[in-house]
Amino acid sequence: MRTRLNRTLRLSLLLAAPLLAGACSAWDGKDASLRPSSAAMANQSPEAIYAAGIDALRQERYQQAGEMFDSVEREHPYSTWATSAKLMSAYSDYMRNRYTEAIGGLDRFIQLHPAHRDIAYAYYLRALSYYEQIVDAERDQRGTETALAQLQDVVNRFPDSAYARDARLKMDLARDHLAGREMNIGRFYQARGLYSAAIGRFRRVVDDYQTTNHTPEALHRLTEIYLALGLTEEAKRSASVLGHNYPGSSWYQDSYALLVEGGVPVPASERPGFLSRAWNSVF
Repeated sequence: MRTRLNRTLRLSLLLAAPLLAGACSAWDGKDASLRPSSAAMANQSPEAIYAAGIDALRQERYQQAGEMFDSVEREHPYSTWATSAKLMSAYSDYMRNRYTEAIGGLDRFIQLHPAHRDIAYAYYLRALSYYEQIVDAERDQRGTETALAQLQDVVNRFPDSAYARDARLKMDLARDHLAGREMNIGRFYQARGLYSAAIGRFRRVVDDYQTTNHTPEALHRLTEIYLALGLTEEAKRSASVLGHNYPGSSWYQDSYALLVEGGVPVPASERPGFLSRAWNSVF
């Protein structure tokens, strides 16, 4: 992920490279590996400070880079460099895993500069700041839902951009996390015989997250529960959809075995690998 982000720096940083090349020489010959004092930065032009911040980013000295970009805003708030410095300061926070600070800075940038040339990058970086905080499926998924909404916002606003293409890929993973959470809860309910609650969770995976890799198991769990409740037709429909969409799945093999063991008559045409029922026939 961070390698990808470093490549996208070209859009928001290196467009200014020709100007920065000359500005770097204005840093009074100071060693870029040393952190200049606030007083030293106050005596430099905004171009020179910004250039030093870019150099610090390239050397992965993110805290120093953030301080330099903040200095551009503080010492030269009305310069043309101050606006880009806001975005780069947020990027520096992002690279330090300071997501709350990065999101705050990006919110301000988006609010104050909605027509900026790098506004798409700002939305994308804000979405990534939420995305990288996604926790495992065992924990609360409100953060995942927020990340998904932010990624969708990037797709909606900039549908033809490279950012939107990457956002779509990350949305798939976010949905997979949400589906995993539903599966965990569904299994919990099923193990305790709370079948109605479990059906609701597994149905949500099938209805809302059917493109994730959790769908085959969700259909199998529905088959299990319907058989336990004596609802054989519902069990057959769930298994049929499973076989139609995932004919080689081990979950369908298990579902078919359950139907046979339960004495549910299954036509030869509906044995594993031969189902042809449509998805919409499930419920």
